[in-house]
This record gives sequence, structure tokens and C-alpha cells, in this order.
Amino acid sequence: MSAEGSRPDRSGAAYADRFATETPALVAARSRASRLAGPAPVEPAVGATLAVLAAGGNARAVVSIGSGGGVVGLWLLEGMRSDGVLTALDGDPEQLRAARRAFTEAGFPAGRTRMIFGTPGEVLPRLSPGAYDLVVCAGAPTDYAAQLGALLDLVRVGGTLVCHGLLEGDRIADRSARDEQTVTWRELARAVREHEDLTSAVLPIGAGLLVATRRR
Repeated sequence: MSAEGSRPDRSGAAYADRFATETPALVAARSRASRLAGPAPVEPAVGATLAVLAAGGNARAVVSIGSGGGVVGLWLLEGMRSDGVLTALDGDPEQLRAARRAFTEAGFPAGRTRMIFGTPGEVLPRLSPGAYDLVVCAGAPTDYAAQLGALLDLVRVGGTLVCHGLLEGDRIADRSARDEQTVTWRELARAVREHEDLTSAVLPIGAGLLVATRRR
């Protein structure tokens, strides 16, 4: 390794990730999730932000679109109320199995989590509208953007929708980038920003968080 490569990363992003201390259960879940097909697990700073959003909203009912091998869910459960229930849905059975293992190893009783296999298009119509404090989308936007209306229907007034990954690779601001995922992110961000019932922001944490709170 070169001298340059051996230097510790002193960037703000690296500090934010180090600041977000992960439990042994989270470290193990991240290791397993990193070996699975699909999106990389969210960065520690992103996870800590999700925990803060859950805690700040006193979240009791939370939905995770894309289980992320349990990494997202463990952070959310850390911030949720002790009697809260996390509903995690995923169309990848390996991701869902990894999430179930992560929750068990972390010591969460079965009643704190609900695992559902299926795509957002299949599962969202089965969930109760207006019943959720926080909805987190952790997978590719192409998996759920077409169901934005159904996602927002789940969120109670005062509740929050969070979508992770829109700043990945800095492609969303690159006008020459026209791949499907980047175009989907642009369309999704525009729809959220222009929605009259939402107050929204982009947080440059990890791969980027699009955060929107339902006002009415």
C-alpha cells in the first residue's frame, strides 16, 4: 500500500460514519449484507440519521421498502418506540432472510418486526393507509417510484417519507447522465418537491437522503 493509500480518511463523511457507533449486531448484519446481491447497505451516518428521524417522530409504526439485509431495520428499531413495530418488505428472499437473522441476533422479539416478501406494487395496497409514522425506501428508485402515491398514502399527517441514494455518484446533477436510475431519481425528487402536501429537503449524508414530511 502506498503512503497516500495508508493515510486515514479525515473527510467529514468519514467522521460522520465513525461518529455513528454500530452495535456488534449491526456490524455483523453489515458484513452479511455486503456479500448479498443488490444495493450496498446504508452507511453508518445514514443509519444514525434514520434512527434520529424515528426517535424525533416518536415512531411506533414504520415501513422499510427494501430490507437492506437488516442494516436499515436495526437502525430504525434503535430509534423507534420500545412498543413500535417495523414492517420490512423485500422482493429478494436472501435479503429478507438476512434481515430476519439480524433482528433475531440483536434480540428483538418477533412481535417487533413484520417481514413481507414481495414488491412494493404487490405489498403496498395491503398496508393500512395513513397508519405509519415513517416510511423508508432503501432500495433502487426504479423499484418503487411508480408507487409514490401509494407510499405517501401510508404516511400519517406529520409523518415522514425518506428515500436513500439520490446523490450516489453525483449523477443526479450531471445533465449528461440519462441512465434509467438517474432519470428516475430526478423525476421522483421533482414530484416530491412539487407535492403541495409535503415539506421536503435533500440531506447530503452518505449517498443522499430525500426527506419529506406530510403537512396535511
